[in-house]
Amino acid sequence: MNNETPAQDVNHLLASLTPADWQLIRPQLHWVELPQGACLHKVGDVLQHVYFPVTAIVSLVSTMRDGASAEVAVVGNEGVVGISALIGGDRAHSAAVVQGAGFGWRMPAADIAAHAARSGAVMRPLLRYAQALAAHMAQTVGCNRHHRLEQQLCRWLLLQADRSPSHELKVTQERIAEMLGVRREGVTAGALSLQKDGLIRYARGRIAVLDRGGLEARSCECYAVISQSYGRLRAASPTLGRMSPLWALSSSAARAPERRLALV
Repeated sequence: MNNETPAQDVNHLLASLTPADWQLIRPQLHWVELPQGACLHKVGDVLQHVYFPVTAIVSLVSTMRDGASAEVAVVGNEGVVGISALIGGDRAHSAAVVQGAGFGWRMPAADIAAHAARSGAVMRPLLRYAQALAAHMAQTVGCNRHHRLEQQLCRWLLLQADRSPSHELKVTQERIAEMLGVRREGVTAGALSLQKDGLIRYARGRIAVLDRGGLEARSCECYAVISQSYGRLRAASPTLGRMSPLWALSSSAARAPERRLALV
């Protein structure tokens, strides 16, 4: 475990802290590797730690009694995993599984809760993030219930691409189907349809987003609603407003290098 991190690697919630709060919190933070597939906590677990992803991507997953599951939100370097521990809860309401391998900061849940109780400057961005995350979850639930699979796939690809620092993510078709709560054949058919229309390039083990604007247009309104929620979070913090996080990018931004998603 290495407690040092390159200066350019940042979690935007932590970056919103005042220098004084950062100096108080920094000793309790540990720089950790988060491997793909790692379960940070399960439903009902007592939250011992919170995680502030930097290059990792974490799926928040709702699991049914029969084992069926679906992703309800995704967390990247805009947020924190284990938010309920910071606002009075001590148990996880969803599972947290690393979707994209990477690194992040880990901190004892009791310590960050104590800092939030002590300082309004710490608590405020966390509460704003909790609000954005709640909107994200609510929109995802509605999307999974009412929108076509292809629209859900577009939304999922866009949200993953926004949070991928390397523009590449390794994930099985079974895993995407599990996250969307659908059959694998539906994911395959949706990817082939998007490729046929020139929105993505799908080859063995890889998806490249070729037309981001077209992919957004093909998605339902849910991607825009979710992105706007995090946009308001960014606008509420002067520090975040200067940092242009990955998820703030839009189709009107200069076309960055193709965002690649490895699909095995």
